[in-house]
Amino acid sequence: MPEVTKEKNEKIAKMNFGSIYPHYLNRIEKHGRTKEELDRVILWLTGYDPNKLESFVAGNGTFGDFFEGAKMHPNAHKINGVVCGYRIEEIHEDLALYRDCRRMEKLIDELARGRKIEKILRQ
Repeated sequence: MPEVTKEKNEKIAKMNFGSIYPHYLNRIEKHGRTKEELDRVILWLTGYDPNKLESFVAGNGTFGDFFEGAKMHPNAHKINGVVCGYRIEEIHEDLALYRDCRRMEKLIDELARGRKIEKILRQ
C-alpha cells in the first residue's frame, strides 16, 4: 500500500473544495444517485449545515478549511477499508486531514456503488 506523507496531507489541504465537488457529483450521478444524497452523506460526516456546505461548493475554502471547521460524526471511526490504495484505519492521527478526506471518499464510493443510505451513515 502507498504511504501517506506529510506532503500529501499538505497538498490535499491546499486544494479548493469547490473544484473537486463536481467530480464527486458526477461520479454518483453516473450511478443514478442524486446531489441530495451526496450532500446528505457529506453533511452527516461533517456536521455542517446545508448553507455552509454550499459555501464550500461555491469555492469558498480549501479541504484544509473544510475539515478544520467540521465536527466529524461520532461514528466516523467506523468508516474503514481501502480507498485509492490507502487503508483508512491505518492512516496516522498526525495526518487526520488526509484520513478524513479518504473517509469522505469512502462514503461517496459506497453511494456510487448503490449501498443504502442507512448503511453508509453507519446507523
